[in-house]
Formats: sequence, structure tokens, C-alpha cells
Amino acid sequence: MRPSTSPKIRARARAVRGFMLIEVLVSVLLFSVGVLALVGLQANMNQTQGAAKVRTDASYLATELTGLMWSDKANLDSYTTANCNGYARCKAWMAKVTQALPNGTATVSVASGDITILITWSLPDGGSHKYQSETSIS
Repeated sequence: MRPSTSPKIRARARAVRGFMLIEVLVSVLLFSVGVLALVGLQANMNQTQGAAKVRTDASYLATELTGLMWSDKANLDSYTTANCNGYARCKAWMAKVTQALPNGTATVSVASGDITILITWSLPDGGSHKYQSETSIS
């Protein structure tokens, strides 16, 4: 024979019956929001890392051209944007710029030993960026 339960106990048992299910659903919701936040953070981090790599590549390319010019002081005017296609070292460097940077272009100006290198590129998100280097070679 089963012990009899009072109506108060039966009413309380009915009220508590779905409480654990609600707790589980809320915890699953919180976990899902956390996972989505981590995925968004990862995507943002990848985009920022890609942009930083391109900026580093632009800096490296400008430094590389400066080094080429230091080793070839007699032909500094051959490195200007207007004369670059006729000079093999400069033409090869310009090809590196277009290959290494997305939509990369470079402008080089030489005025009595003062050199300005302007490298521009655009990332897939549509932003246009530039890196400018100025130095003197005498």
C-alpha cells in the first residue's frame, strides 16, 4: 500500500516538475551565445592579422627598395616612377609590390638625394591604405 500524500505536496511537485528543463534550456542558450561570441572574435582576429601582415609586407618592400638604391647610388634617377619600367632592378621591385600586396602600387620620387616611396594597397573590405617612407641618400 502506498503512503498517502497530502494535496499540498502534490501541488508543489506539479509546480517544480518543469523547472529543471527550463534550467537546462537557459544554460544551452548561454553556452550558444558564448560560442557565437568566440566565433566572431576569431573572425575579427583573422581579419586584423591579415591587415597587419600586409602593412608589414609594405614596410619590408620600402626598406628593400631603399637598400637597392643605396647599393646603386649612381642610378638613383632610374628608380623614379617615370623611369622604372626601363630599369630592370626597379621593374623587378615593382613586380614584387603588385604580387605581394592586394591591388598594390608604388610611387617613387627622387629629388637631389631625397627619396620618397609611397606604397598603396586596398584590402578586400574596401579600405585603401598607404605606407610612406622618406630617406636621404648622399
